[in-house]
Amino acid sequence: MDASRNLYAILGVPPEATADDIREAYRLMARRFHPDANPNEGAALQFRDIVTAYDILSDPGERLRYDEARRALRSEPTPFSLRVMPSKRVLNALAEPQVLYLLLEIVPPRQAAAAQRRTAPLNLTLVLDRSTSMRGQRLDKVKIAAHNIIEQLSAQDVISIVTFSDRAEVLIPATTVTDKTSLCAAVSIMSAGGGTEIYHGLAAGIAECRRHLAPRMVNHVILLTDGRTFGDEERCLELAREAAAEGIGISAMGIGEEWNDQFLDALAAATGGTSAYIQSPKAVLQFLDERVRSLGNAFAERLQLTIAPDADVVLESAFRLQPTSQPIDVSPQPIQLGTLEKSRPITVLIQLQMPPSTKTGFRTVARLDVTGDVLWSERQQHKVISDISVEIARNPQPEEPPLAILDALGKLTLYRMQQKAEQALNDGRVQDASRQLENLATRLLAAGHEELAQKAIIEARRVSHTHALSQEGRKSLKFQTRQLLALPMPESDKR
Repeated sequence: MDASRNLYAILGVPPEATADDIREAYRLMARRFHPDANPNEGAALQFRDIVTAYDILSDPGERLRYDEARRALRSEPTPFSLRVMPSKRVLNALAEPQVLYLLLEIVPPRQAAAAQRRTAPLNLTLVLDRSTSMRGQRLDKVKIAAHNIIEQLSAQDVISIVTFSDRAEVLIPATTVTDKTSLCAAVSIMSAGGGTEIYHGLAAGIAECRRHLAPRMVNHVILLTDGRTFGDEERCLELAREAAAEGIGISAMGIGEEWNDQFLDALAAATGGTSAYIQSPKAVLQFLDERVRSLGNAFAERLQLTIAPDADVVLESAFRLQPTSQPIDVSPQPIQLGTLEKSRPITVLIQLQMPPSTKTGFRTVARLDVTGDVLWSERQQHKVISDISVEIARNPQPEEPPLAILDALGKLTLYRMQQKAEQALNDGRVQDASRQLENLATRLLAAGHEELAQKAIIEARRVSHTHALSQEGRKSLKFQTRQLLALPMPESDKR
């Protein structure tokens, strides 16, 4: 019996609940989340947990054994917590749909950073592009970055390195980091040549990571490429989904202008990893160093989010804001969120569409479920749940959204403006695209981002004259407006 899961929280009852309380709670949950009543994917997933909790807690003998096992876990350190902030707590009774935002924050315990100064044990695989286009400074910087990573790692860590062009080579099979000189020497012999076929490299990299796969390690693959892969993108995405199911994360980094950013975004998002744009060979060292340090700072791994809106509520979108900003696909669920660091929360902005409602009073909106593995602890698959309700009222008092949500929405608007400009251009609406970029430049200037605003102005002029964006300009605007979302608000501005 897995006593680390709080079955009482899953049913929404206190530990002292009576048998009648448990039965009534199950009935209420079934009316909200049974697949016959609620078509949302997240509702079906959560209902499975609800049934399991009810089966145990409704049986007196099973409940007694569960309670005894729970008492033995009380000495365990506090796991992560979940905070949810709605954009409004009281909605106006309207005969038309309205938008409600939820700002979700997954927070490590305060003592995590101080009490656990050691870094998390890493099972790290580098999958490095060595195609012809990487020849010269790009490959030289990648080698230096790989050397730096090896030097950072300790004997508790595992490293493997795979290189690829039109075929893959396991340069360093998965091994503990004990002989750093030999590992660095193996990296130094890398040479460039051939085309770009990511699938072979990714498949070999995941296979190496699997060799030391462990629940109390950070199992992660970092892919770096400067080119497009042709004909195997869907196979790569299927590999990523398989890796996520096994507990392996993937981060993807593109250098230069020729790689497919939509593909690398999807690859990383499938596992809760992050994707990044590296504009110059010099930046390779910084990006890889920051990513490895972030992974080593893990408190919990393999975090997953399940969003179960009520049957009449529409889940429109979700966006991870911190620690790295990344658009999130709301299907399939559970949504992969990756690593919770010891010193930084994970924040996610969720957009819901509330149905028309003229009936006043309190109503439920959605149930959020976050699970994850706490490292250095017996608490595997720890679960926290938040059930969100709002009040519907006629002509309620004006209520400004919390500043944290306003700040996130303001930054998200900048990111979406460049997306709309690109979409307008793809649709042949050149004037609309140029106008969107000009408006983006104005907003960026007002926010104090002068260099990025200048790039938007240059691209607006380019679109007017050539009916096209430059690859460098498009990627810069996309990834740099996205990075703005990861900048935390000052504590004095939060509410």
